[in-house]
Amino acid sequence: MVGQVYKSTGSWYEVKLEDGSFLNCRIRGKFKHTQAKVTNPIAVGDVVEVVHNTNHEGTGMIEKIAPRTNYIMRKSVHKAKYGHLIAANIDQAILIATLHHPKTSLGFIDRFLITTESFRIPTTLVFNKSDTLNENHLNELAQLTKTYSHIGVNVLAISALKNKGIDKLKAILKDKTTLLSGHSGTGKSTLANLLIPNLNQKTGEVSQAVKKGVHTTTFAQMFEVDAHTKIIDTPGIKELGLIGITEEELSDYFPEMRALLGHCKYHNCMHTHEPHCAIIKAVEDGKIAISRYYSYLSMLENEDRRW
Repeated sequence: MVGQVYKSTGSWYEVKLEDGSFLNCRIRGKFKHTQAKVTNPIAVGDVVEVVHNTNHEGTGMIEKIAPRTNYIMRKSVHKAKYGHLIAANIDQAILIATLHHPKTSLGFIDRFLITTESFRIPTTLVFNKSDTLNENHLNELAQLTKTYSHIGVNVLAISALKNKGIDKLKAILKDKTTLLSGHSGTGKSTLANLLIPNLNQKTGEVSQAVKKGVHTTTFAQMFEVDAHTKIIDTPGIKELGLIGITEEELSDYFPEMRALLGHCKYHNCMHTHEPHCAIIKAVEDGKIAISRYYSYLSMLENEDRRW
């Protein structure tokens, strides 16, 4: 039987079969060794072949994984030098961010965009809780919209709580499989509940002590908005470790830096201190946002990124 993985708990996989029914499955041990540097060999969105488990009635075994059209992966937070698959076979990604309560750092936003860029996955940056923004926040939002729109990222401001901007978001989601990601507390689950009536995803409050969200989504799971529109809700990500990107390649995943490829005096320029560097000059001239350049330097200096 052929089906698609809708939920992964790490040990069990909920697979939707072609007849519309769901089957809880485990994987055979051989899959655990097929990708030596991945902690989870199967991700939500994978198309798989399954058979009924004769030893445990009502369950199945995953026998084979179909070739993926794409996937997105982060660095494992528990196992050095390993990656963790977030989702497979997706059309696009949406990062839910908030300007305050909790504040999503620009470094995190840029890391997410570099990750999706490296896997060639179109991404929309959605700022939630727009109804809570004061004048200073609105000015900041306008500047960020300009910064990210300039590099080709679609930016949208919404309020899931007040149902503002949701129609525009639905249009973006229509007839696509979308990865929904972001920090805990940014309103991912509230948004999922709004998009899919009767879903009843658990939502949580933002901790007043640390101004960060409380985890409410435990496992990655795919939901159907309609017959052709799916979203994959993921656990809130605290940190996003880049994987498989060398320091020499890093600037290639910044579109505004990639556009200046070959313009530096030295072919191996790292854009940190070298004379006649086109990137540094673009930053000085205001053509590259200083926040983006600082994100680049931060990623470059992070030893945990390289393996």
